[in-house]
Amino acid sequence: MRCGVIVFPGSNCDRDVMVALKNITRKNPKLLWHKDTEIENLDLIVIPGGFTFGDYLRCGALASNSPIIKSLRDHASRGGAILGICNGFQILTETGLLPGALIKNKNLKFLCKDVDIIIQRTLQSPFTSGFPPNSKINLPIAHNEGNYFISDEGLARLDYNGQIAFKYGTNN
Repeated sequence: MRCGVIVFPGSNCDRDVMVALKNITRKNPKLLWHKDTEIENLDLIVIPGGFTFGDYLRCGALASNSPIIKSLRDHASRGGAILGICNGFQILTETGLLPGALIKNKNLKFLCKDVDIIIQRTLQSPFTSGFPPNSKINLPIAHNEGNYFISDEGLARLDYNGQIAFKYGTNN
């Protein structure tokens, strides 16, 4: 699997993602700078978390206008896999590659804890293929704006298309 990691000013955890991808694939992932305009043929592109451009406007809003985004859109249109982690997910909603938006947490406080995630029955996905549907995994979260919002119609469309890979467990 050929992987790349996009780095924006203010990204963090990009090194952690690079190490994890190398451990999984046994290949060095390609480091992609936000000003790059070409992305070589990759199977997976990861956008790690952080505070891109300081998140001075909205989380991910400034990053969504970076030169690399056009190539990221091209990658997605060819069926290439993309993983947005934390701020990376926010960037994907800001670019419109994912519908909806991330807004402030319900309690308006930063959350840092372990949560249960339930694997959903989805279309074939490299992110869920190793798990049976309805299995539970425990993952750490750390965010201030992790409340995903989408209209009822948009949510129904995602569900109908098998595009919901994970849902929070009931005890979170």
